[in-house]
Amino acid sequence: MFYHIGAIILSDTLSHKRSISLKVRKLGRTGLKVSNLCLGAMTFGAPNWGCDEKTAKQIVDRFIDAGGNFIDTANVYSLGQSEVITGRAIKDKRDKVVLATKVVSPMGMGANQAGGSRKNILDAVDASLQRLGTDYIDLYQVHAYDFTTPLDETIKALDDCVRWGKVRYVGCSNYAAWELMKAVSLSRELGAARFDSLQPQYSLTCRYIEREHLPLCREEGIGIIPYSPLGGGLLTGKVRRDQAAPEGSRVTINPATQSIDEKTFDVIDAVVAVSDELNCTPSQIALAWVMRQRGVTSPIFGARTIEQLEDNVGAAEVVLEEKHFEQLDKVSKLPEVYPYGNRERAKELLQAINFEYA
Repeated sequence: MFYHIGAIILSDTLSHKRSISLKVRKLGRTGLKVSNLCLGAMTFGAPNWGCDEKTAKQIVDRFIDAGGNFIDTANVYSLGQSEVITGRAIKDKRDKVVLATKVVSPMGMGANQAGGSRKNILDAVDASLQRLGTDYIDLYQVHAYDFTTPLDETIKALDDCVRWGKVRYVGCSNYAAWELMKAVSLSRELGAARFDSLQPQYSLTCRYIEREHLPLCREEGIGIIPYSPLGGGLLTGKVRRDQAAPEGSRVTINPATQSIDEKTFDVIDAVVAVSDELNCTPSQIALAWVMRQRGVTSPIFGARTIEQLEDNVGAAEVVLEEKHFEQLDKVSKLPEVYPYGNRERAKELLQAINFEYA
C-alpha cells in the first residue's frame, strides 16, 4: 500500500520542471511507514568524496520536501561526524523523520569500543543519541554479525534499548541468511524485540540476496532496505568500456571500479540503453529496478550535491515495463547453482502434475 506524503519540483534531464512525490511503504510486518527511497547520510562529512554540513542540510531539506521521511546513518560514518551533521539537519523537523543508525563497527582502539556486547551497545546508543541530538532512534541496526559475542547477549541488550524508550525498532545489516534466521528464532524464544529490517548490498551488479535473503525476509515479514543500489557508482553511467570516469567522482576511489569484468560492463550497457529509451538517467533506472523488487522496502541512496539528490529521487517516477525487466535480468541474473537449479526443476515437475506450487 502506498500513501503520498509530499511533493517537490525537480528538474529533469530535459531541464524543465516537474513534480516528484515519494510514497511510503510499511517496514516489513511493522506498522512503521517509511518513504520508498531512503536518504543515506554516509556522504555527510566524508572527506574527498562527501559533502559539507551546509550542503547536507540542503539535501535533507529537499529530500523531506519531496516526501522523503527515512534517513540512514551509522556511528562509524566519519567517526560520528555523519550523526552530528544529520542530527543538526533534522533538529527542527525530528517528528517528520524516521531516523536510522547503526552499532558494532569500531569507534576507537579500546577493546570494548566495537562489537555486539552489552557494554558496547549500551555505551554506543547513548553516544549516538548525544551526537544526533535526539531522545530516541527509530531504527537501531547491528552493522555486522559479531562472532565474538553470544547472540542472545546482543539481542537482550537491543531489547533493553527498546524497553527503555531509546530505540523504537531494531534491525541488522550484512547478515548471512542463516545468521538472520538464527536471530529471529532466538528473539522469539526470548520474547525480545526482533530484527524488523535487513540492510544488505543489492543492485543489478550484486544480486546474491535473491537466493536466500529475499525469500526469508518475505516469509518472516522483514523489511529490506538495500544499500549500494547503484553498485558503488558503477551504474551511474560514469563508468563505461574504454572510458575513464570523471575526475573527482566517487567511482574513481571505489575499489570496485578498479577491476570490472565483462558481465558488469554488459549490465552497465543495458542500464544505459534502457535509460536512453525512457529519457532518464542510468542512476534512475538502477534505483527503479531495486525499488520494484518484491520484498524491498526502501533502497538507500547517497548524495553529495543537490543535483545528485534530484536525480536519485526522480527514480520514484520511472516506469519500467516487462520488457525492460527482461532486458536487465538477461545480463545480470545469478547463475544457477546447486541446489537452486534443482528447486526450479522441482517446481516444473509439481506443476506438471497439477500441484499448486507457490
